[in-house]
Amino acid sequence: MRFLARLAALFGMITALAAAASAQSGDGPLVVTVTEGNVDPFPIAITDFIGDDAASQETGADIARVVTNNLESSGLFAPVDQDAFIEDISNIDLRPRFADWRLVNASALLVGRVSVDEQGRLLVAFRLWDTAAEQQLLGMQFTSVPENWRRLAHKVSDAIYERLTGESGFFDTRIVYVSEGQGPEGEPTRRLVIMDQDGANPSFLTDRSYMALLPNYSPTNQQITYVSFRDLQATSYLYDLQTGRQEALFDGSNAAITGGGQSLSARFHPNGRELVMSVERRGRHDLYGFDLRTRALRQLTNNPSDDTEPTYSPDGQQIAFASNRSGQPQIYLMNADGTEQRRVSFGPGRYTSPVWSPRGDLIAFIKQQGSMFSLGVMRADGSGEERILYDGYFVDTPAWSPNGRILLFTRGDYSANGTRYSIWSVDLGGFNLRRLPTQGAASDAAWSPLLD
Repeated sequence: MRFLARLAALFGMITALAAAASAQSGDGPLVVTVTEGNVDPFPIAITDFIGDDAASQETGADIARVVTNNLESSGLFAPVDQDAFIEDISNIDLRPRFADWRLVNASALLVGRVSVDEQGRLLVAFRLWDTAAEQQLLGMQFTSVPENWRRLAHKVSDAIYERLTGESGFFDTRIVYVSEGQGPEGEPTRRLVIMDQDGANPSFLTDRSYMALLPNYSPTNQQITYVSFRDLQATSYLYDLQTGRQEALFDGSNAAITGGGQSLSARFHPNGRELVMSVERRGRHDLYGFDLRTRALRQLTNNPSDDTEPTYSPDGQQIAFASNRSGQPQIYLMNADGTEQRRVSFGPGRYTSPVWSPRGDLIAFIKQQGSMFSLGVMRADGSGEERILYDGYFVDTPAWSPNGRILLFTRGDYSANGTRYSIWSVDLGGFNLRRLPTQGAASDAAWSPLLD
């Protein structure tokens, strides 16, 4: 399998190193119609949030900038250039001059205010207006410490997104990925980095003393799993994001996996208390459930072929996984207890990296035909036609946004110095292809749920 080959290549390298929107107004409510192929972004005017002093005004401009970038990056919104604005908003509690905003083709108008209360807390209030119906669509206020102004901007963005699309947003989230670099002597390094979904506030979680890859988020946002190559063996680790504590989930001494021990691609059950992972046993990979409270392993598959890359359905009742039991890798489903295993992908090529959508209706996958890699989605039951979202030189590790609208993926591009990896996003229609802002080469992104 390509997935195992990639890990084997990394393992071999380490061993060698060790040895060496559209909108409508009229009489109805203003709404962005989200479709799989929406390419007509919704025009919205976003003014700088006003403030009582220079510091508040600067923060207000920063918040408006983040909200603008968030909405524009979704591909569903087209923020109007501020240079075209006619009215200067000085009080968000007064009705805007709607005709001025219609003249600049803004279907919606966002205005806001920033202030600091007597306790030093930052208050961000805003109003969203329908410029055609001349009605307020939304009015809210968020409060936090001043240094959290970016999170408040993301919360404003999510509120606007949800009000206009009817779907939950994804801006107040974080992303963990693998930063691919070199150590002081030119040795390859793989370090985990966490950042806001828009690339802000990046920080390293792991150091250069060991390889780390394939992170996955818990449904509570408090933990991630990842694969480490400490002691020259692939082992699944649990990382507590609040305390920084790391621990191996188990080792080869566990009686349930006698004859092996390498564990890969651990993913959380929706309840956050269990994991499913692929474990090497006697030269092959089977799937196991793992209880985080009791540390008990439970074998789910027992097949002469390799079963890898398991992923739970959002209700926790089913597991999708990749297996080469039919000759080359394909996608299979089974109940969460391992029963009723059945194949659901039947197209030409090698199918790997299944990841269940948070909505439960789709499974993302990677397909390889010859030298071409593709990112696609299929119905969870395997019925109907596949939808290919991106084709490229190398594609891997899909990850869903928490609302199931966007997919992140690793993209490899050929260069004179070898393949260079980066992380990209694409929507379900195959549109709005964007590169994720990372520090240098990057791969293996994992997208958090919405933050509390």
